[in-house]
Amino acid sequence: MGISAYLKEIGRGKEGARALSRAQAADLMGQLLDNQLTDLEIGAFCLAMRIKGETPDEMAGFLDATTCRLTPLDSPHQAPALVIPSYNGSRKMPLLTPLLAMLMARHGFAVLVHGCSTEAQRVSSEQVFAALDWPVTANTATLVPGKVRYLRTYDLCPALQKLLDVRRTVGLRNPAHSMVKMINPLRGPALLVSSYTHPEYAISMSQTLSLVQAHALLLRSTEGEPVADPRRTPAMIAFVHGQAMPMRTLQKGSLTELTPLPQDNDPETTARYIEDVLQGHQPVPPPIAQQVEVLLSLGHQVSDFHRSVLSHEATAPQTQG
Repeated sequence: MGISAYLKEIGRGKEGARALSRAQAADLMGQLLDNQLTDLEIGAFCLAMRIKGETPDEMAGFLDATTCRLTPLDSPHQAPALVIPSYNGSRKMPLLTPLLAMLMARHGFAVLVHGCSTEAQRVSSEQVFAALDWPVTANTATLVPGKVRYLRTYDLCPALQKLLDVRRTVGLRNPAHSMVKMINPLRGPALLVSSYTHPEYAISMSQTLSLVQAHALLLRSTEGEPVADPRRTPAMIAFVHGQAMPMRTLQKGSLTELTPLPQDNDPETTARYIEDVLQGHQPVPPPIAQQVEVLLSLGHQVSDFHRSVLSHEATAPQTQG
């Protein structure tokens, strides 16, 4: 069928391009993920969207199509589930996304970290987990309370991995690089930790998370990763069923007393630092400790929301067909 009609709308340049509806965006992304498009069409789509930029409705449509094509995991009923996307990796600082995941697991959360390496020169969470001797498998079984699972993007959706890999060919990001930070790969409800790299994305991602009625915590990323910068506490916005609530304001300047961090960011050094923090030999960086507190509070709110929904459904009168 092709997507030429959609390309005519989005490919007219920054000033002349017109946005797609949510349904049109879902149809376009569905064709792409179902391998119905040529490489030329995929390249044209990626470049057109890079020039035009995605609207919240378009991104919501892309997420609609992607979510129903993932290989989903089951979330446990007896514990809150947390989803942490990890795609940018670390350029200079130690990558502490695995530390955040493990701290949340200690509080009883079933934690899924999903991701891949999108930039070859950066340290990835997969490398840090490997240095921690943490298993990385293709198994998509039920998450376990108090445990962290790392899953590669390819095992969630091979076509989504292929779309991410287009960046290696054309050198530019495409909608997939934002999508992966907002997907929920679980069959049940989950709390998502999402992040943005540039201030303008805070607005568009907030609108998208509201449109898809997500449970999420949105914050300014640390080198693109959804973990609080250990040198300062970022602003954080919470979403419960798409309703936004500011949770933390941006801390001006850096902390007056910084927690000692490793000088190197290689996977082995980072893994040893994470182990020291988990064993109590090093303190948790205060901004990350605050992020954990916010996530715990938000997790309770999400659980209360779903209990109220289930209670309402149980007591609602049944209609006769």
